[in-house]
Amino acid sequence: MPDWIEEALAGGRLGRAAERVVRVLRDDPRFASYASTAELAGRAEVNVATVVRAAQQLGFSGWPALRVELRSRYLASLSAGEVLAEHAGTADPVREAVRSDREALRTLDRTLEPERVRALAGAVHGARRTLVLGSGTFAAPGLQLSHAAGIMGYDVEMRDVGGTALVSALARMDAGDLVVVCDLWRVPRAIRAAARIAAERSVSTAVITDRRDSPLVEGAEHVIVVPSEGVGMFPSLTAAMAVVHGVLAELTRIGGDRALQAVRRTEHLWEEAELF
Repeated sequence: MPDWIEEALAGGRLGRAAERVVRVLRDDPRFASYASTAELAGRAEVNVATVVRAAQQLGFSGWPALRVELRSRYLASLSAGEVLAEHAGTADPVREAVRSDREALRTLDRTLEPERVRALAGAVHGARRTLVLGSGTFAAPGLQLSHAAGIMGYDVEMRDVGGTALVSALARMDAGDLVVVCDLWRVPRAIRAAARIAAERSVSTAVITDRRDSPLVEGAEHVIVVPSEGVGMFPSLTAAMAVVHGVLAELTRIGGDRALQAVRRTEHLWEEAELF
């Protein structure tokens, strides 16, 4: 945490009050990752405005956006068992899961920059072809993006495996194509290598992540940060899925009649094949 804070400040200096805020982040990241603006201000013995200014000096729009980063970094440092222990004592996991996802969507609503979602949709719209990467359960947002965009006539392919198949797919890509990566909790080596290969081939990359300092962010042309905390051992995909929903909604808008006709053709083929 101290190293990350120093990197975020990029050599800049803080005032005495803001330094007290940053000291809490350094000394008690667990508390800071949960705290409201008022709670953090109370712990640091400063006013709320100082907390907001300190967050902005670290490069964030405000405390909610910084807290998403802190929480994601803190949880990413834990094993699955440690994450489960973090949520120990939940009396009703089902209701808590719904409450947690509801809060994640509130946080997303406060911190999301809609122009980034529109820019990602525009990149998919303008790309010759798009390769979507994800691993395990974290491939789910990419599966939704590739399936629905494909129905609208876009050349979008989902890859949730590494090895030679992934490298071969990347070898067929070049400038004018797009790689979209869903990076939550931990980054598999295969996906990190894929992002590197894409950059070497001048392929544009986009990242949906729960950490602004994800190793995949460097060099990415499109970055969207989402909250991902769940209530059990694993992160929640709700916020990431909401972003994908937004991308698809924007693709519907900019695709216009072309996208509509593609959907109609696909539905007609479904009927002919008696799929439903």
